[in-house]
Amino acid sequence: MRQINLHQLADDARFNRFHGLVLFWCALIIVFDGYDLAVVGIALPSIMKKMGVDATNAGFMVSSALFGMMFGAIFLGTVADKIGRRWAIAICIALFSVFTAAAGLANDPVMFGAMRFLAGLGIGGVMPNVVAQMTEYSPKKIRATLVTLMFSGYAVGGIVAAILGKGLIETYGWQSVFFAAGLPVVLIPFILKSMPESMPFLLAKGRIEELKKIVMRLDPACQLSAADRFTVPAKDRADSAPIKHLFYEGRGFSTVMFWVAFFMCLFMVFALSSWLTKLMASAGYSLGSALTFVLVLNVGAMIGAIAGGWLADRFHIKYVLAGMYALAAISLTLLGYKMPTPVLYVLIALAGASTIGTQIVANAYTGQFYPMAVRATGLGWALGIGRSGAILAPILIGVLVGMNLPLQQNFIAIAIPAVIGMIAVLLINHDRSASQRGGVEAESAQAASGVSVAAGS
Repeated sequence: MRQINLHQLADDARFNRFHGLVLFWCALIIVFDGYDLAVVGIALPSIMKKMGVDATNAGFMVSSALFGMMFGAIFLGTVADKIGRRWAIAICIALFSVFTAAAGLANDPVMFGAMRFLAGLGIGGVMPNVVAQMTEYSPKKIRATLVTLMFSGYAVGGIVAAILGKGLIETYGWQSVFFAAGLPVVLIPFILKSMPESMPFLLAKGRIEELKKIVMRLDPACQLSAADRFTVPAKDRADSAPIKHLFYEGRGFSTVMFWVAFFMCLFMVFALSSWLTKLMASAGYSLGSALTFVLVLNVGAMIGAIAGGWLADRFHIKYVLAGMYALAAISLTLLGYKMPTPVLYVLIALAGASTIGTQIVANAYTGQFYPMAVRATGLGWALGIGRSGAILAPILIGVLVGMNLPLQQNFIAIAIPAVIGMIAVLLINHDRSASQRGGVEAESAQAASGVSVAAGS
């Protein structure tokens, strides 16, 4: 009788068509998610003009979605460990597609904010689930690369929003870019049919036949017999109280540091996503030029995410991430000063790489740090707590914009969190987490009969 460690099987598998399918669906979902996030910043100047709201009130309108994202990340990240990731992902897609489209029907700030809050539940909830899904099924040697490649879809969504925004808003009005966000809902049946479920979840629920099919697709060379048993390391077992595991076995301090790092990074991301167009327009650039800056920002984010993932698979991801925070502090500070347009484009691209790209690498790091069974919970809580930074950013920067401060002071306010985030990342105790994971895996191999289920049952 063999003991088949599902964690080890996923780690050692060779990339094949099954991995490509998981990557395709997760990346496509993040493209839609990125579009929904970027579309408000793209349309904000037009919304402010049509609804007659000032910069401070506009900041609150933007933050309404971020409140939803905070609750969505915590609740839908945690509930996925109970109902399964496929259904959690499907619920999230329905929420952000339907209610982002509904925001296009709003005629006043209150209704707009309510629709964006409900959309935010789905936008925030889908992120921890797709990261956990991609992390679980990625071969260990290329895990960070695949997760960051998947999350580069976030930047692709921003690019699509910028390109569509330049044409649709001028021709059909700001509502049109919101209506376009409703299309992903038609993909839900296909996602439910072809997206694999989490392996620890299937094992915990005794759904062994489904698990066997996934194992054969994950590693076609694996020949199963009726006597084989599936097992997961003790740390990777799904249970009814996943939140407490974020603070077990020396992870408590590092969990808090992840929360601080996410707060700071999401502050920068949403400050730029919400106000870059308006800041550049107020600096004398036309709306078309300001939207081009958003395009460059997201191209930089995609390059930064992929490059960061590639570096993280070759060097220690913790120090790669800290370096990206440092780059954010420098590039954002320099953006506030007058310089030639080509240099400005380079700096905006670097800002995208080191803010949005940094958040993507941080997601990958968090997915690796926590055990398999609580990855969605760990990342969900980090994103949920971090959303308070995302909520604060549009409001605070909106107040600064309303004060008509010099451009460099606005960008310095966005850059300061990068320094704090870098320090928080450097304080994460990654080595202790890894050593304890190894200890638990050894323990689970000795006590496999208590945590395994027969492959043939």
